[in-house]
Amino acid sequence: MTSSAQPTVSLRTAALLTVPPLLWAGNAVVGRLVSEWVPPLTLNALRWIFAFLFLLPFTYKLLLPRSLLWVYWRRYALLGLLGVGSYNSFQYLALHTSSPINVTLVGSIAPVVMMTLGVLFFGQKLRLRQCLGAVLSITGVLLVLCRGDLSQVFNLHWVIGDIYVLIAVLAWSWYSWLLSGTQADPPEIRGDWKYFLMAQIVMGLGWSSVFTAGEWSLTPAHIVYSWPLLGALMFVSLGPAIAAYRCWGLGIQRVGTNIAGFFANLTPLFAAVLSSLLLGEGPEVFHAVAFALIVGGIYAAA
Repeated sequence: MTSSAQPTVSLRTAALLTVPPLLWAGNAVVGRLVSEWVPPLTLNALRWIFAFLFLLPFTYKLLLPRSLLWVYWRRYALLGLLGVGSYNSFQYLALHTSSPINVTLVGSIAPVVMMTLGVLFFGQKLRLRQCLGAVLSITGVLLVLCRGDLSQVFNLHWVIGDIYVLIAVLAWSWYSWLLSGTQADPPEIRGDWKYFLMAQIVMGLGWSSVFTAGEWSLTPAHIVYSWPLLGALMFVSLGPAIAAYRCWGLGIQRVGTNIAGFFANLTPLFAAVLSSLLLGEGPEVFHAVAFALIVGGIYAAA
């Protein structure tokens, strides 16, 4: 007999699910902080190279010729393109022209985008409360894009960073739906989070290398080498890329995706605090209103 009761969120699980949004907010702030030191696509590639080197001693068998990674290479090539190659590349690009608060707030529309993709391409049914949630969340995002004046919605002046964030959200939403197809993964890879992440990193580094090569060929890219940059690379590699992934996976196993999703919306709040402390970019009133609308919309949709 199955139970319809909602799982209880213990204090330990709540703490576990609070770690990823804190690290994701830190990723946005650090990406903004180092934007003058390293090009965005190069930053993304270096991030995953560091993560690759860290995981290699634990997952080297995945690279052997008989590994199932090469049998299922098409799936991991697509996951690597969307999750490793595209998502953070566009986020780092956005941080060159937009603040971490704006980037994370606009990114909070991801659950609504996931819902839309589910209805259009994955056979999900749409309910009235989900429509209400979508309207609220989209209103919150428009408030950010209009810089607090919704009367300007028809005269909206797009900052290129806002467009990059929306592309990143689309990539992440598609990536998330592909993750839901667990039957597409061999148990030997899916059963261990380190192997599963490494499979995506291996393929994603191929895409990142191509993007980085284009960046250095077509733009005046350069790197300002320093110890702070090395520290930033270590953080974005070991924190948001690995530790957040592990904590998020454990949290979802304990309470499910719907409840865990509410914790993800702490990211803009943490980004606002960290931006004030490290960048001097404090939040404005419209950021708080937008945050309330987005979270309220996702609550209604869920």
